[in-house]
This record gives sequence, C-alpha cells and structure tokens, in this order.
Amino acid sequence: MNRGNFFENVWDTVAQIPRSKVTTYGHIAEYLGSRSAARTVGWALKAAKGSHLPCHRVVNRNGALTGARNFGGPNIMEQLLRMEGVTFDEEGCVIMSRHLWVPGSEFY
Repeated sequence: MNRGNFFENVWDTVAQIPRSKVTTYGHIAEYLGSRSAARTVGWALKAAKGSHLPCHRVVNRNGALTGARNFGGPNIMEQLLRMEGVTFDEEGCVIMSRHLWVPGSEFY
C-alpha cells in the first residue's frame, strides 16, 4: 500500500461525509480496499490536523469519539457534531442508527 496515496484517498473520502452524518475508521478502510487498515485511517486523520476536512465526522465502530484529543480540547469534537445535529446516547456515543454514513452508499 502506498501510504501517501492512501492518506490522500482517506482525505478525499472524509471530504464527502455529509453534514450531520458520521462514518467509522473501518468503513473508510473497507471502502478504500483495505479492511484491516482502520488504524492507518486514524493516522491519516491525525496528519490532516488543522485542515478544513470534517475529520470530526469519523468515529469508532461504536460511535465513540476516539479522535477527540486531536481537536484542541476534550469536548470540541462533540460540540462540532452537536452543532450539525448529531445526537448521542447516554454513554456519549453517536447514535449510529441515525447518523451512520457508509462511503460508497447512495443512501444516508
């Protein structure tokens, strides 16, 4: 896998996530043809820190905000998502049945 191209493909995919939707590291990796590369997706998102990409829309498979520490404060990722209308359960996880977007899917 060419890491540079993979990162760029991750960034292109993240740019497509609709407002008020989220996707997972695993869904992005699978969409890009490397299901086992979810961790590498995380590295690509970390490398995009400071960009205008909606990286806050990528959560773990349970809807937990595992990348929150990269947003300049513990609650910024959640605040950004809430401002877009994303809802959370009692444990602070995104309600995936409402907000999941799967890359390559026409329906969301």
